[in-house]
Amino acid sequence: MPFWWWLQKRVYFNFILRELTCVFVGVFAVLTLLQIQALANGPDAYAEFINRLRTPGLILFNSVGLAALLLHAVTWFKAVPTTITVRFRETRVPDHVIAGLHYVGWMVVSAVVAWFLWPS
Repeated sequence: MPFWWWLQKRVYFNFILRELTCVFVGVFAVLTLLQIQALANGPDAYAEFINRLRTPGLILFNSVGLAALLLHAVTWFKAVPTTITVRFRETRVPDHVIAGLHYVGWMVVSAVVAWFLWPS
């Protein structure tokens, strides 16, 4: 198989793009762990960590990463109805309802997190 096989069809390209977004998921998980470690090491270590996050390179990386994570989440929620079959009594729940409930759950969790993090 040629190295550039994924450029032959748009569906292949979208698949590879979605898989590459997993790299950002992993990086942000590590970044979160480093933030928790800096927080545990005291106010000075945490302030230094936050100052590092304010550098132009990391701001750009976080911006690209946010876009990648949003693409990852949206494509995952679009794929959920093909991976989950939900039945209510004898009827299969429509795909758009399953995906829609996942989007609603995402919004609810985001609102709760924002409420906790919003400055008073």
